[in-house]
Amino acid sequence: MKGSSTIRRMGRQRRRKSIRKKISGEPGRPRLSVFRSLRHTYAQVIDDVGGVTLVSASTLSDDVRKELGNGDHTKTDASKAVGKVLARLALEKGIKQVRFDRGGYLYHGRVQALAEAAREGGLEF
Repeated sequence: MKGSSTIRRMGRQRRRKSIRKKISGEPGRPRLSVFRSLRHTYAQVIDDVGGVTLVSASTLSDDVRKELGNGDHTKTDASKAVGKVLARLALEKGIKQVRFDRGGYLYHGRVQALAEAAREGGLEF
């Protein structure tokens, strides 16, 4: 018998596959992919045609840690910082438009915070 976490993970993987059938990153409009673990949030801007990650940011990167500072912060605050840093790095590389891939997660909480911060940072999707 499968545990509830296994069933939840399998459901997310099924939703992720369904989303990826519809969304693909191209050189003119790459894909902004989100992944989160229990503790960290990761985001990448990917060109699927070339199979290349153009820009990435996570709660483990130095830029995000500088943005957060040393004070107390929630995981949602950390996701906002990832979105801001990712948008800044993408704009530096000349990427303005992306397709948003929520990775099978609900557009809620940390995923929503990252997306809104990326929009505020100048990315269009």
